[in-house]
Amino acid sequence: MMFLTRLKAVRYIFLDVDGVLTNGQILVTETGEQLRTFHVKDGYAIQYAVRAGLFIFIITGGRSLGVQKRFEALGVTEIHLGISDKAAVLEKLRGKYNFQAHECLFIGDDMPDYTCMREVGVAVCPADAVEEIKAISHYVSTKRGGEGVVRDILEKIIKLQGNWHPDTYIKSL
Repeated sequence: MMFLTRLKAVRYIFLDVDGVLTNGQILVTETGEQLRTFHVKDGYAIQYAVRAGLFIFIITGGRSLGVQKRFEALGVTEIHLGISDKAAVLEKLRGKYNFQAHECLFIGDDMPDYTCMREVGVAVCPADAVEEIKAISHYVSTKRGGEGVVRDILEKIIKLQGNWHPDTYIKSL
């Protein structure tokens, strides 16, 4: 399968937040604070991927301190919040890390992710992504946003690259 072959070369994973790592719903408190929920299995897979030598990048339009703290705690060092032009950030990171398109995977769910998903070697989306994103994706996960879509793909990548070791436990945060 061409998709699985492509995953073997992936070293750089770009993740949208709302609708991918969350279910897309935002709870707004009386004080205006915005709360999101994350799937613990996605968090574990992100930690595992970082330790396996993969580069994880967060690129989101949201501006939540909670999101920043969550991904810092998981070992992610490239967290880009409040981004309206995700393609510009992708290009900046290409200059910094000197990666090729075939080494990159982007998981997105909606139109702000479209351009980036067209520029990487592997485009992935959750089952509930918008139709335009599904149409350009190499893989549509069976998982919906916030329900383990990131775990689904990261585990596939790590296993294909021979770095998934069931007897290795990483303390999840």
